[in-house]
Amino acid sequence: MSRIGNNPVAIPEGITVDVKDNVITVKGKLGELTQSYDTVAVKVEDGNVLVTRSADNKEQKAKHGLYRALIHNMITGVSKGWTKDLELVGVGYRASNQGQKLELALGFSHNIILNIAPEVKIETISEKGKNPIIKLTSHDKQLVGQVAAKIRGFRPPEPYKGKGVKFVGEELRRKAGKSA
Repeated sequence: MSRIGNNPVAIPEGITVDVKDNVITVKGKLGELTQSYDTVAVKVEDGNVLVTRSADNKEQKAKHGLYRALIHNMITGVSKGWTKDLELVGVGYRASNQGQKLELALGFSHNIILNIAPEVKIETISEKGKNPIIKLTSHDKQLVGQVAAKIRGFRPPEPYKGKGVKFVGEELRRKAGKSA
């Protein structure tokens, strides 16, 4: 029995949810998201979205919780939005943006220039004496995570000094260096 799938998803004020032809559409103040689904039934009742399954086989149990979680993420995204913060740890590591272009100096012989999707708002914060921070915001949780993972993939944090691109608040597994 899926405990997550059985929970109804509350629809906040100002959000419209439309279910038609195995596609759910969620509209809100921050944007519009669509998701197709199969093997489960989705109904909108009394300001809640209910996800039900017809059988108890393994595939339907898995998709029951999956689609409920995806619908919850869509509703949260169009009402509040999703944010990921990345921190650049290392001497000379810098980040700057002009519109949707992000320029990263990560210790390579050249700067990395990355074009960010228009749905993602990007902000770089550089204060003297602190590590630069890249702030990504969007209504689509999957897109924010994908862009953040791509940026982190250019220079993942290394275990000895912790230099690299890491998420704010991420706990790194550190190793002891050479002992003399």
